[in-house]
Amino acid sequence: MTSRQFDFFGSGGQQLSGRLDEPQGEVLAYAIFAHCFTCTRKSLAAARISRALTAKGFGVLSFDFTGLGESGGEFAESSFSGNIRDLLAAAAAMEATGIPPSLLVGHSFGGAAVLAAAGSLPDIKAVATLAAPFDVNHIKHQFGDDLAKLEEEGEAEVKLGGRPFKLKKSFIDDLAQHDQSERIRTLNRSLLILHAPLDQYVGIENASLIFEAARHPKSFVSLHGADHLLTKPEDATYVADVIAAWASRYLTGQVALRTAAQPGYVVVEETGEGAFQVEISAGGSHFLADEPVEVGGLGSGPTPYDLLSAGLGACTAMTLRLYARAKSLPLGRVRVTVGHKNVKETPPDLFVREIRLIGELDDAQKKRLLEIADKCPVHRTLHGSAIETELEEVRAMRAVDDPTEHAVETESTILETD
Repeated sequence: MTSRQFDFFGSGGQQLSGRLDEPQGEVLAYAIFAHCFTCTRKSLAAARISRALTAKGFGVLSFDFTGLGESGGEFAESSFSGNIRDLLAAAAAMEATGIPPSLLVGHSFGGAAVLAAAGSLPDIKAVATLAAPFDVNHIKHQFGDDLAKLEEEGEAEVKLGGRPFKLKKSFIDDLAQHDQSERIRTLNRSLLILHAPLDQYVGIENASLIFEAARHPKSFVSLHGADHLLTKPEDATYVADVIAAWASRYLTGQVALRTAAQPGYVVVEETGEGAFQVEISAGGSHFLADEPVEVGGLGSGPTPYDLLSAGLGACTAMTLRLYARAKSLPLGRVRVTVGHKNVKETPPDLFVREIRLIGELDDAQKKRLLEIADKCPVHRTLHGSAIETELEEVRAMRAVDDPTEHAVETESTILETD
């Protein structure tokens, strides 16, 4: 994945700050992601979904609306109409560089904005909303007691998400000018609605109203267990997977799958989000790794030691399956739990592995399988391996061994022991 700054000018002449993420290789389609009210393009949901979509082959522009994040302009002067104009300006800037967007994705108030903007963008073929309100006047519920002061005095500081923002009455007046129901009814775009049943800010009834107002093709996905801001990484990843699979049907006719540049290698690259977050490309899959929040990370993915433990657990399960199949053992399922401990004694690190064997196995068979577990290639590797480090530009990467070699080696090893 490559990322670059993508700034452009809004309708009022203010500079809007954006970032364009593109996959390595073929781009299936380009998309714009619109963040939630008072959020920025660096919010957890925006960053995670944008990068996950990029991993699926989409080029994604995420940008800060006027007066937010790194964009120019005053938030106090912003409005829902202004958000729509910002989206139109973003699409025009992409088209001017030869990459017109065909997908709009919007979160919360940004979801309402993409529903409003899509009708003015002929290149847009699909729209996906996440936790979007049906009526933009819904946002007034967030102002609480500050709403009366805003309407009486014409300008006031309101608390949103625990942070103070200055707004003008013109923002409230502008909301009354928008008939989202008619816009949704005449959208004439493929529509995907994603919403959590227990959303604490925008109730699930909003998704029902959007769905009822829209014409086919339309789809609804319930985000069971998710919260409004998608604070759990797995929820954001799931949303991106669903959008990518759904959009590929309408935008490319292809299955949106990305593969690593060279089989047998794992590519790890910093994302620029948080202090430690990296994106990993391995075996055709793309995911994030990170450090916990308590040590300065975003907590957006497994830690390096989590991944190392996962490798040991996966290799153990596969090795046991290979042996059981070769020996015709009645092994039903294998579950491996691995934990890592840093201890002062020798050896300096301890991996604790617990194996559950399910099936009609006698004690002798179970004992033998536990012995075989110690013969998995990753287990042997952890006992001591050499690591060669060099700069990427020093020489071209050497050819990688056949990825099936480890499995063949394991099979021959464990069979020779019997």
